[in-house]
Amino acid sequence: MKNFSTDVSKVSGEPLGNELPGNELSGNKPSGERSPQPFTSKANFKRLFVLFLWFLFTLWALRVSGTPELNWGGCASIYQFLSASFRPELSPAFLWVMAKAALATFAFAVCGTTLSLVIGLIFGVACSRLWWRIFLPGTVGQGIWMVLRGGLAVPRAIHELIWGLLLLNVLGLDPIVGVCAIAIPFGAITAKVFSEIIDETPAEPLNALVNSGVYPVTAFFYAQLPQALPNLISYGFYRFECSLRAAAVLGIIGAGGLGEQIFLSWQSLQYAEVWTGFYALILLNGLVDTWSAKLRRQMGFVSRMDIARRTNAQKRRAATERNRFFIWGSWLAIALSIPLCFAYLDLGWARIGRSPPFLIDLASQVTPDRVLSALSFSLVPLALQTVAMSVLAINLAGIGGVLFSFPAAQNFFLPGGLLQSVGTASRWGGGHLVLLLSRLILLAARAIPAPILALIIVFGMYPGVWPGALALAIHNFGILGRLMAEVNENLPDRPLRALRSLGASGSGIVFYGILPANFARFLAYILYRWEVCLRETVIVGLVGVGGLGRLMTEQLSSFDYSGLAATLLVFIGLTIIVDTISAQMRSAVR
Repeated sequence: MKNFSTDVSKVSGEPLGNELPGNELSGNKPSGERSPQPFTSKANFKRLFVLFLWFLFTLWALRVSGTPELNWGGCASIYQFLSASFRPELSPAFLWVMAKAALATFAFAVCGTTLSLVIGLIFGVACSRLWWRIFLPGTVGQGIWMVLRGGLAVPRAIHELIWGLLLLNVLGLDPIVGVCAIAIPFGAITAKVFSEIIDETPAEPLNALVNSGVYPVTAFFYAQLPQALPNLISYGFYRFECSLRAAAVLGIIGAGGLGEQIFLSWQSLQYAEVWTGFYALILLNGLVDTWSAKLRRQMGFVSRMDIARRTNAQKRRAATERNRFFIWGSWLAIALSIPLCFAYLDLGWARIGRSPPFLIDLASQVTPDRVLSALSFSLVPLALQTVAMSVLAINLAGIGGVLFSFPAAQNFFLPGGLLQSVGTASRWGGGHLVLLLSRLILLAARAIPAPILALIIVFGMYPGVWPGALALAIHNFGILGRLMAEVNENLPDRPLRALRSLGASGSGIVFYGILPANFARFLAYILYRWEVCLRETVIVGLVGVGGLGRLMTEQLSSFDYSGLAATLLVFIGLTIIVDTISAQMRSAVR
């Protein structure tokens, strides 16, 4: 026990975040933690170097993508589509169809999130570095940890749409396809994030229990997990919002829900019906977003994700009776919705047992010799196009997200806000209007699936890298803008009000107060979403916008599984490279 205690002391003597550069989430630390490092010239040099590297990446991406080619002949189709937004299909029969589709999308998201959180918690503990240090210290435990952590890269690198297309061939047309397509990659992503949350959580209480004679594994579950629970719950809410968007995307391949109805209406050129589906998606995402934000706020979880922050972000407050009623009512609704959604979808679990014949045939095609022979230098230009598409998309999304994070934050333009003149908003209500419009724009951008956005953009542009980049930029702009707005809302306002009292203008507060304080987190969010954006290049490949996504779609439709395996190997390699670059950059700006 003494040896183990010494080992844990080594763990707890230095914040675990220093051992895990590039964590997607940073755990919240108690008030006794080490104070943040001062902003030194070395830290400033690292940030400038990261910005310079990113500038070079952007120049390279612009060179690879070429000049966007506009298709002026598609202007009439764009006008026809946009004009349909003012006259959506509102017949009772169609609205009933959309209501059932929305319920199916919600059920897919609930079931997929439930399974992904179960998978994420199990493998998150198993992939935690701290777990193996207490359970099996030494080189053996370190080796097992590296194998498990590396193994997570494969399922999370493959987009849920590809999982859906593969499972469709294995399990047939059944709701279980959509649920498993969400649960497998999201479970791997959740496991990675959960493991980092556990490792970032201070180990001092664990060390104290072990020193008092408690069995190490018991101490882990009594000391480490309860501390990490707030961040685990907060990320679980974020993952549910992601599952809701993924469920809409999976509808495009026939998994059901709003995505399927929108795509069917699009194929039949019924644009009024398409807009009805868009409005239903926006409403569903808005309701979930509002409920999630309120529940997290009442529980004291101020952010969906805590990136590049080592301080205590939990703003606990005494719960009133009204708060308790809402919190317990929400958890009761969650507990009831899970079995009801599984029962509503009526998943065909028995289909899993009938899949071996296809798997045997698949294994016969995906042999090392056939996969290696499918690898060729022709994949290199497509791989470069894929990376360039993701870089352009995240640049545009990041710029738009930063700009909209100010009007979408509640503490800037509302009456008494940091950037609002006294009396202006209260007289005309301009601040509330700005807040409402900006949040609606962000909500619509992230609610509409990227493949549908790509189809719309292809009306006015020829297929290539740019339509896919713009579609991904719009979708990720909605996500980044909302996350960055929360960063602005959680920013301590005393220094900013001090600047205001000294006579600083609104622009001065932004450039000398807000941006310097939030720069690291903004950049960390952009780099984190870059990894996700690379995965999402696959889904815009459905409409033929270029890159490896388009090739994978063609290989799936032609049942070329050996070629698909070779393309997936290249894509997984790209994902690992981008993940590593992003992690190192996030570590440098933290």
